[in-house]
Amino acid sequence: MKDFPFFATEYGVAGLILKEIPYRGEAYIRIREAVPGAAEQLVEECAAFCRLAGAERVYTQGHPELSERPLHTVMLEMRGTAWVDAQKLACLFPVTEGTVARWRQLCNEAMRPVDNAATLETRDEEDILREPGAYFIHDNGQLLGIGWLRDGTLQTVAAMRRGAGERVMHTMMSLAEGEPIRLEVASTNRRAIRLYERLGFVTVGEKSRWYCL
Repeated sequence: MKDFPFFATEYGVAGLILKEIPYRGEAYIRIREAVPGAAEQLVEECAAFCRLAGAERVYTQGHPELSERPLHTVMLEMRGTAWVDAQKLACLFPVTEGTVARWRQLCNEAMRPVDNAATLETRDEEDILREPGAYFIHDNGQLLGIGWLRDGTLQTVAAMRRGAGERVMHTMMSLAEGEPIRLEVASTNRRAIRLYERLGFVTVGEKSRWYCL
């Protein structure tokens, strides 16, 4: 489903993210500019369009007038320095043209219950393959997880087995040992935040706040 980077109304302009409707039943509204005092009207008009497009849940961000609405989640930026516990290392297998579809499927399955996690589509496979950085993580023939590290940013990390998250993280960090790493995580993903904190990552700021409609 097509997104609308610019959706103009008499109350202002917003960006509509509709691509998640077929996968998660969700749409997202980013307010770009609102007429003074009319942010609520802009959001309601955008939300009506999103629901007509099939959205069951709609979230919005980008204007201080929205802060009275129920908070959905906060996207946090965390930073740390990559370090490796050699006893927790597993084997890295780069994603290839023959395996990228499977990697994308596993990523989507792992991220579906995570708030604000974007679904990867077939058209994203070219981007995944463009630079080295996406991997399957195995140990003795068993899949532990997947990860994607690009330009110092951990784009994706997911354990495929319960309790394997720390091994998956150490294995991905081995790609950049001693170097700074950034990542984003939803404030509602508490298990992931606890893991990152154990590994020395700290929250350095908020990227965005999303509110329920």
